[in-house]
Order: sequence, then structure tokens, then C-alpha cells
Amino acid sequence: MSRGFRDGPVTVRAPATSANLGPGFDTLGLALGIHDQVSAEVVDHGLSIDVEGEGAGDVPGDESHLVIRAMRAAFDQLGAQPPGLRVTCANRIPHGRGLGSSAAAIVCGVVLANSLTSGRALEPAQELELAAALEGHPDNVAACLLGGLTIAWSDSDARAHATRVEPKGVAPVVFIPAVTSSTNAARQALPETVAHTDAVFNAARSALLVTALTTGATSSLWDATDDRLHQSYRAAGMPASSELMTRLRDAGLAAAISGAGPTVLVLSRSQSEVETALQVAGDAWKSASPGFDLTGARVL
Repeated sequence: MSRGFRDGPVTVRAPATSANLGPGFDTLGLALGIHDQVSAEVVDHGLSIDVEGEGAGDVPGDESHLVIRAMRAAFDQLGAQPPGLRVTCANRIPHGRGLGSSAAAIVCGVVLANSLTSGRALEPAQELELAAALEGHPDNVAACLLGGLTIAWSDSDARAHATRVEPKGVAPVVFIPAVTSSTNAARQALPETVAHTDAVFNAARSALLVTALTTGATSSLWDATDDRLHQSYRAAGMPASSELMTRLRDAGLAAAISGAGPTVLVLSRSQSEVETALQVAGDAWKSASPGFDLTGARVL
């Protein structure tokens, strides 16, 4: 074993995430009870990647693999690259569905590199800063790292920060379509500027949503998940998801597009609301009630 690295494999488990939650564009995120699990070991030479589950046969098996890219970036910050790596991915988070699969890959890579390196280690704030820089925005990686409900922001130097709270009084239900979407394409659909009234609308609802989710006073949840900053601009790129979200909201449910879509998230307040959501969605959508992950990414 090379000096500076731990002997034996390390395994990290990271949760899926749902970002935005309607009004909290690029700031709010929830960690969900669907997980990717990645194991890595420093070896004498070469790079070996084995992928099982989501993405098997599709994701690259070389240095461009997102977990490897994140590991390399973290090893650079830690001051040394290992001579070789053996990596095994057991993926359960759907790819390209707005459930934070890329954030989970990045977080797994950063935490694995940190755990495999002896001596100096990255602090949690440094892990978040690096993961957000690799992802391009902090909402998903913050929830993935910390678990629960996170509010993320960037300071004047573009460094990412986040605070974590535990959601109360709701249960997540996700409706996952067969089609995928691209986060980059979804971002390109957004205007460069928005009306001041729309910014005020979302600011009020973001504050209301955090209050509703942290106090359990969820009577305002339907209003709190409304949005004017991103979902309407992206609707043409995911018409089925937009239509389902509208039907769910018309039924009185707190529904929003999960991240960049096309998954639709419902924050249900009761079992009857879950049943209503399932009836509205019908059989065309894969549904799941994953619960919340309250611990975030962790070394097993």
C-alpha cells in the first residue's frame, strides 16, 4: 500500500435528493430514502470501475466517470493522487430524472477520497464547497451530504454554505416517468431576468415553505410550493410532467417538479393525500414513497 492512503476498501452510501421544491430554486433540497452505494480501494496501479444497477452499461468506465472525477478533485485538494483505484458502484437513484443522481455520484467521490486519505482530511464545509463547485449549484449536494431539508447559498466569493433542519408533518411521494431530461437543457430554458414581482412571489413562498416543513404547520403547504421562476419556463420540455403537476395541484396537493425534472414530487400530509396522488397519476408513472433520509451521506 502506498504511503498516505488507508488499507482496504471504504464504502459510502448517499441519498437521492429533490431540489427546488417549487419556489426554492437552487437553494432548497430534501434528501430522500433512495440510495447509491459506492466502494473504493486504493491499489498498486490502474483504474477499475464496476457499475451495477442504474447506469450499468451506459456510464463511462474510465477517468470521465463522475465518481472518479470527484475523487480526483478531492485527492488534489488533499495533496496526493493514489497509484490506482478499484471502484464498485451499486446505483439505485434513477439517472436523468431530477433526483440528484449526479450529486450523489459527486458526494460519494468526495467522501470516498477523504476517507481513503490518511492524515489531513477535508472538513465538512470543504466537502460541501468542493461538491458544489463540481455540481455547479449547491442545492442537491447540500441535501445529499447533510440529509433532511437543507437551505443552501453561496457567499460573495462563490463558496457554498448550507444549513440543515428536519422536515415535519409531511411524507414525500415521487412520480418517475420513463423519459429522462438534461439539467443543462432545463437551465437553458430559463430567462436571464425575471420580473421583480415574480422574485417577491418566490421569496415569500420559499420562506413560507421552510416554515411549514420545519414546524409541522402544513396548512399553507399548497401555497408554499407554488413557483414563478422556473417551472413554467421548463414546461415545454417536459409536457407530461407539467401536466401531471397541474392536475395534482388542482386536486389540492402540494406538487412540484423535482429538480430539473421530469420527476414530479408531492409533499403529502396524510395517507389520504398519498392515495389521491396515486389516483391522479394513474398507471403511466412509476411511483415511490421513499421517506426522508435524515443522516445524509455516510461511510458504512
